Amino acid sequence: MLGWLRERGAPVTRAAGLDPVVRESADKRRRGHLAKQGAPCLRWALVEAAQHACRPSSPDHELYRRQRGHAGANPATLSVARKIGKRAVHILRTLDTETA
Repeated sequence: MLGWLRERGAPVTRAAGLDPVVRESADKRRRGHLAKQGAPCLRWALVEAAQHACRPSSPDHELYRRQRGHAGANPATLSVARKIGKRAVHILRTLDTETA
């Protein structure tokens, strides 16, 4: 079921296109816009799920609140989206090994 993830070792953030573009030159490293090189439906679903983290009843509200204090609402939502994606992959891997 998750063979593509195990074989390539691609994290879900890259598969969804939620990773920032990194430009490096000598000693300088700059992170830019989102790569958006992944599945648009997966990216949409993760961001939609993460937008509910602003609610106090959300399990990811603490992460959202901390990130929003540092960078603002959009980067906070992306951080939560990445965390939700990683959590989903972990759960799917666990279920995959239990059924095997």
